[in-house]
Amino acid sequence: MPSAPATAAPYQPDPLGPDFEQLVLPQPDDYEGPVRAVLVRCRQELPAPTPRAVLYVHGFNDYFFQREMAEAYIQHGYRFYALDLRKYGRALLPHQRPNNVRSLTEYFFDLDAALSQMQREGSASVILSGHSTGSLITTLYATHRRPPGVVALVLNSPFLELHQSWLRRHVAVPVAVALGARWPNLPLPAGLPPTYGQSLHRAYRGNWEYNLAWKPNHVFAVNAGWLRAIRQGQAQVRRGLGLSLPVLVLHSDRTTEGRTWHEEVKRTDIVLEVAHIAALAPRLGPNVTVRAVPGAVHDVFLSAPAVRAEAYRAVFAWLRQQVPVPALGHPQSVV
Repeated sequence: MPSAPATAAPYQPDPLGPDFEQLVLPQPDDYEGPVRAVLVRCRQELPAPTPRAVLYVHGFNDYFFQREMAEAYIQHGYRFYALDLRKYGRALLPHQRPNNVRSLTEYFFDLDAALSQMQREGSASVILSGHSTGSLITTLYATHRRPPGVVALVLNSPFLELHQSWLRRHVAVPVAVALGARWPNLPLPAGLPPTYGQSLHRAYRGNWEYNLAWKPNHVFAVNAGWLRAIRQGQAQVRRGLGLSLPVLVLHSDRTTEGRTWHEEVKRTDIVLEVAHIAALAPRLGPNVTVRAVPGAVHDVFLSAPAVRAEAYRAVFAWLRQQVPVPALGHPQSVV
């Protein structure tokens, strides 16, 4: 793993409150100028000292805000960290366009820096957890980087295929991808319905509080370069990754249309086609467990309370089975 750039400052207070703090991870400049990622860690007290940790990576049009997720991992004996990738959430800089990348490998350096920092703090056995686009990124990262210390993947509705009509996926999208090689800044419609955000945020029909500037209902625009990067990553999945790590894939049991509001928006995936996830997940590697969670929304851990409680039970039961508890060395305490 390449060494991470030196961090410019210690951990600082985080908007999530006193149980959380953040560390800016400076990265080399790219085609838009200065770049950074931001690592968030939870300061809640663990039941016992441990070298185990989880690193959570958010999805598209997203950032980390799920306090409940951090609490669940802490209660089960895992240090908890989350990463806001470059050009998302806490890491977004004024001169940048949200989610503007030309290859998913750009995110690998953010993950390198986060894992290096975690290892310096004593996290020797790490679960990589991703949602949607974050699942695609972390899976490719684990495949190509083979980062030491990463022992399993927990994927929440991984973005393994576009949820588009056959005609769009096989005609319009390849044209846009080809244009993206030469004109990466060519704007494209993102296509995610605002009803999804409305089903989540408490200002509308949901129960969650988060920063609508960082996770807006009308999603950030995308360009042809971003689409090309996504399709290149998804093509690798279709060919098969051969990932040796154990992988848990969670997704809803149903997909429904979400262009207009209906109550099923709160109980189904309106962003991705769950049949695509179920069909493609086995191509990640030989040790993949796929679990449909009845009544879940696209982000399984933002579903109704009983649904996400079942999802957490599935995660921690699977981790107990698949990931042995490592021997306790002398992990550095969180300070």
